[in-house]
Parts: sequence; structure tokens; C-alpha cells
Amino acid sequence: MVTKGKATMTDKERVEALLRRERPDRVPMWPMAAGFPMVYTKTSIADAYNKPDVSLAAQRKTAQDFGWLFTPLIAYAAFGGWEFGGEIKWPSGEFAQAPTVLKHAVETPEDVMNLKVPDVRTAGIVPLVVKFCALASKEQLDNKPFSMVLFMEGTFNTAANIVGIDNFGKWLLKEPEAAHRLLRLTADFQIELAKYYKNTLGTDGAVLFGGEPSSSNQVISPKQFEEFALPYLKETHQKILAMGYKTFLMHICGEQNLNLPYWAQVPMGDPGLVSFGHEVDLETAVKYFPNDIIVGNLEPAIIQTRTPDEVYEAARAVIMKGKKLAAGFIFAPGCELPPMAPVENVMAMTRALNDFGWYD
Repeated sequence: MVTKGKATMTDKERVEALLRRERPDRVPMWPMAAGFPMVYTKTSIADAYNKPDVSLAAQRKTAQDFGWLFTPLIAYAAFGGWEFGGEIKWPSGEFAQAPTVLKHAVETPEDVMNLKVPDVRTAGIVPLVVKFCALASKEQLDNKPFSMVLFMEGTFNTAANIVGIDNFGKWLLKEPEAAHRLLRLTADFQIELAKYYKNTLGTDGAVLFGGEPSSSNQVISPKQFEEFALPYLKETHQKILAMGYKTFLMHICGEQNLNLPYWAQVPMGDPGLVSFGHEVDLETAVKYFPNDIIVGNLEPAIIQTRTPDEVYEAARAVIMKGKKLAAGFIFAPGCELPPMAPVENVMAMTRALNDFGWYD
């Protein structure tokens, strides 16, 4: 049944209502889009990460054209590899859709013992993020709920990127001291980065964004999550929220069902925004985060490979389930929107939202 309604709020007001623990008139949509706006505006995907003004303009236009929240963001899942002294490769060509680590700064446990926390002011992509957020913070738009989205990956994922996930996975078993040392450095880096963001950009209207694909159960066991991921995630979130930040948006990426009892111990804000992939059912997610806003979780592969009608129907199912969540819901892809997704498929998500996203 199509349940169209009449808008009484802007997208900005919808998110503000959710943060006050009130129900908006309609479900908002967080696009989780980095590369897609660049393809849509016929700009290089690399520009999403290394040209802040171009990236901001592309994201603004795409959000406006598709009726999404404008949540301007520079972020990439390989964070840590470049920032701790390695080398990255910008995306180029048909199949490269995000920056990747070309050379890791750390290769052996001995390297880790000599590693130090880098200067956050000059570390990797941080200067580009700061420049981007400074530009974004100047804009006050009806579809822009936050002054800026500050990028900070999860501690475990960042550590894995410094050495490479294959090596890091081996260290969890054979070199736990080196793994903990790397995680300690990563946590210290995250805390210093949050301080730098605060001192440079402020915390007013800011949301902190990060993801954790490397800690999924496709990579590590729940026992390993409890030992290696949980303590550092709890510590960094607690200390960063104590600085005056109000909200984390944490993308709990991939198959994380067995980790959810541990994730529930990580503070996200009051409320936080907790994003899930399609592997975690929304009704399961809310059991562990009953006081937080749930974000998700249309499978990206459907957006990339199916027909517009199939995308519309899949989006409808997610929206209808999400509307039942008592603490609030934001519709989104279950991970990054595929950069090469057909425009007709992406527009089908907006149509489904406008048809089914209204509250009674």
C-alpha cells in the first residue's frame, strides 16, 4: 500500500526531531555516497577524496537532485594506512572506486614497537578532511542536518589498515602483544585527532563518522572482537564524547551479528546513529541499540545489479520495517552507495521513500 503524505518538515528538521527523540513527518535518507556523486556529476572519483571544493559541490548537487540528506563527507575505508606513513593509490579506471593502500608503513612486529603516533595535523588525508569540513560548515541548508561530518574510522579497522588485514589477522593469533601495541597507538591517534578537530573546527553541530569492516565476523571471531576491538572502541568513544561531541555515526559494517552484544557496550552519543549492513536485520539491531537511531540497510548489490522495480521493492521493504523502530530510523544503503550504480536504480530508492516513508 502506498502511503503518501504531505511534508511538514525539511530534511534538516527531520533529523533534528530524531535527535530530540521525536517522530518526524517522514523517514529521511542518508545517502552513504562518496563516489556516486562524482560519477553523477561527471567528475573523477579521486576528486571525492583529494579536491574538497569539487567533492563538496558534487555531493551538494546530488543530494538536491535525489532528495537526500546533505551530509558532506570525505571518508575512506583504508584510513590508517596513509596516515601512519604508508602510501595510497587514488582510484582510477573503471573498477577502482576508493583509495587503497599501496604500501604499508608496518610489516613486522618489530616495526610496530618502533612506531609512533603521527602528527594529526599533517597525517594522510586529515588536512583534506579539515579543509573540506571548514568549507562545509559555512553552509546552512534545509537538507543539511549537521554543520559538518568529521571522519574517524574505528580503531580496529584503522589498525588493520596500518599493517594490512592479512598480517593483522595473523598477529591476533601469533603476535598479540604487537596487535595490542598497534591498537594502543591507533586509539591514541584517534583521541588526538578528535582534539585537533575540536580545536580547529569546533564541536557545534558536528557528527563523527567511522566504520568497522575489519572487525566483522567475516574476518575475526566474537572472542577476538571482545579482546582486541572492544576495549579500544569503548575507550575512544568515551573520551571523545567527553570532549563535548554529541553524536557518533558508526557504520557497523558486514556480518556483525555475533559481535552485537559487545557493540552495545560502545557509547554512541545521546542518541547515537548506528548504521548496519544488510547482514544485520533492523529488528535485531534495535534490540542492542534501543535508545539510538538506526540507519540502514538496503543491500548495495541490489542497487548496482537489479532493475529499478526490484530496487524500489527492496527499498520499500527496508523502509516499512524501519518505520516500526521506536527510537527512530534513517533509510540508507547498507554500505557505500555503489559509485557506478545506474541512476534509474538510485532514483528508485527516492521514489520508494516518497511513497512509503511517511508516518501516520
